[in-house]
Amino acid sequence: MNLPRPIPAELAELIAARLRVIGDPTRIRLLDVLRDGEQSVQQLTEALGTSQQNASKHLGVLHAAGIVSRRKEGTSAFYAVADKTVYELCEQVCGSLHAQFAELTALVEGAGPVTPARRAG
Repeated sequence: MNLPRPIPAELAELIAARLRVIGDPTRIRLLDVLRDGEQSVQQLTEALGTSQQNASKHLGVLHAAGIVSRRKEGTSAFYAVADKTVYELCEQVCGSLHAQFAELTALVEGAGPVTPARRAG
């Protein structure tokens, strides 16, 4: 998809809002656990080692943004990723961070900057 150039102000606001929603470490960790499929709030709470109140708060934000779906079963709520494109964005960011980390490691170890030729090798 090609974005219009220049990006209209309204679209920029929508993009920024989406990035703010997923730009929280707890929400990123929740999405990571949900890669394995639908999970209950209890399962997510245990996986993250957080309180049910904290997990529910973050899941509510993700649900309101349409990133996760919620299904009720009795007194339990189950969540699943509804918008899997969120993982594509995370993979892009992770790949970029990995490259930056490699460069910083090379500099700290005295090997100098990582050039395109050294990256390929």
